[in-house]
Amino acid sequence: MQPQADPFIVPPCHEEIEILYQDKYLLLINKPGKLLTLSGKHPLNKDSVHFRLVKNFPTSTMIHRLDFGTSGILIVALNKEINGHIGKQFQAHHVTKTYTAILHGHLTDDDGCIELPIVKDKPNFPLQKICYDTGKKALTNYQVIERLQTPFATKVSFKPVSGRTHQLRIHSQAIGHPILGCDLYATDEAFFMANRLMLHATQIEFYHPVTGGRVKGYSPCPF
Repeated sequence: MQPQADPFIVPPCHEEIEILYQDKYLLLINKPGKLLTLSGKHPLNKDSVHFRLVKNFPTSTMIHRLDFGTSGILIVALNKEINGHIGKQFQAHHVTKTYTAILHGHLTDDDGCIELPIVKDKPNFPLQKICYDTGKKALTNYQVIERLQTPFATKVSFKPVSGRTHQLRIHSQAIGHPILGCDLYATDEAFFMANRLMLHATQIEFYHPVTGGRVKGYSPCPF
């Protein structure tokens, strides 16, 4: 019997959750980097966005997630009906998301589309991998914001059309420009070029489940 690996214990996050918008149906919040969206199974990984929010919003539920290291905007439903309504919008691709990232090296093109299928890399959980045989379709549009000299990197805007696990991180790696600070897919050089995952959910758009109006939420990029 092989010994079990030590569980990943997240370091304490001292940053506060910022409420960007609030009505009686939903919240738009700014998630700090290095904070779980939902509490982990290990008792030392209890702190999370949801764990904090239910103290003041006991009926709040998470519609979608951001990776532990990713900061930025999240929609939070304040009842199950609202969760279901917006969840269907995600399924129908009526929700649009924009991310800002800093990638290792200089991209050649000013804009483009990355279309590479993604599947779970089962022996290496939680990693994903590109697989043309069994992978699910994944599409990411990007646009260069700025090419940096120090560090030698490119700041980009990402608009994922699909929402696969780790999509932006593995697509960046696959084109040879991993996201700085990425502990799963970056080279050692790219990982140590930043003190956090340089990925931020900047903007989200969706239809308000009650008014029907288009909601546009924005969270300024901290880097």
